[in-house]
Amino acid sequence: MDAGIDPSLDRFDLAVDAMGGDGAPGIVIDGLAIAATRHPRGRFLVFGDEAVVAPLIAAKAFQPGQVTLRHASERVSGEMKPTVALRLRDSSLRRAIDSVATGEAAGVISAGNSGAMLALAKIVIKTMPGIDRPALAAIGPSAKGDVVMLDLGANLACDPRNLVEFAIMGEVFARCVLGLPSPRVGLLNVGSEEQKGDEKLRQAAETLRASPLADQFHGFVEGHDITAGTTDVVVTDGFSGNIALKTGEGAFRLVGSLLKQVYGGSLLAKIGYLLARPGLERLREWLNPARYNGAVLIGLNGIVVKSHGGADAEGFAHATDLAWDLVTHQAIGRIRDGLAQVAHGTQAAAATVVTGEADPKTARDMGQVVS
Repeated sequence: MDAGIDPSLDRFDLAVDAMGGDGAPGIVIDGLAIAATRHPRGRFLVFGDEAVVAPLIAAKAFQPGQVTLRHASERVSGEMKPTVALRLRDSSLRRAIDSVATGEAAGVISAGNSGAMLALAKIVIKTMPGIDRPALAAIGPSAKGDVVMLDLGANLACDPRNLVEFAIMGEVFARCVLGLPSPRVGLLNVGSEEQKGDEKLRQAAETLRASPLADQFHGFVEGHDITAGTTDVVVTDGFSGNIALKTGEGAFRLVGSLLKQVYGGSLLAKIGYLLARPGLERLREWLNPARYNGAVLIGLNGIVVKSHGGADAEGFAHATDLAWDLVTHQAIGRIRDGLAQVAHGTQAAAATVVTGEADPKTARDMGQVVS
């Protein structure tokens, strides 16, 4: 089904895997319809079983030419191994990712199999020149607003170069999605003192202090700084980042459970709930998981957004908004520019060895980070 696409428009904003996720394709199309009303000029290329998806699209009030559906005969299930998914050439997930690799779409979004999506994206879309490894980034709440955190599990072990690249990508992410003109960046550590942490953290910190991000680099932050909003971007390896993410999710669920217990007991407690309801509703809105749905595999030659498989329509719409922001703010080009600036700044810092203004070992380590 083609909804009358203008042939002069040769690129779609987003490719959508309609068959990925627990409630697909219904939840996916419902969420896309919500997002489409927020972005009426968006063009979406949807992949899925035409017999099932076409009627769902037809039932929504999409703008003429806003959605194009391409039939995909296969579907990547939630339990399918990535190695098996790689062999399915006509799956909705593979076709959507292929469209980004060929340049037909600027980005892709799916609520499907996480492992399969990450594997396909890395192999098909490929890592950007100058990036050693892509990172998984997401947004979470803090006392001062939203905070970007990466890596959240794509790379369990990282070296100084990876951490510096994550800082660059996270800074661009925060500018594009959060609208911050000069995001503050911190490296997650076991303490805020400069001597804390292992050698890789100290090397990454030295490089960032000598880079164009120096004025935005806060230094080391601790776990409590994430929710305190000490920085706008928190950079860490995937092992620590995933633990922090799951701990935070568990804490939010605990808060919700405790509030139900507190206000669900006596008559007096229920009366207290009615009095506190406006504030509690605002708290629920702040901590609503749907508002923070969507993780970005950042550092590839295209925008790749993973929606939670169990997300509802509003959650999928939020993930689509996230992908839209990164596409329309040209995040890929900004990351390339950031890498070039940091590389230039690091080389300049290393060159001061000639004049005796820097320690040779420090300069050598910084050169290795960006080489």
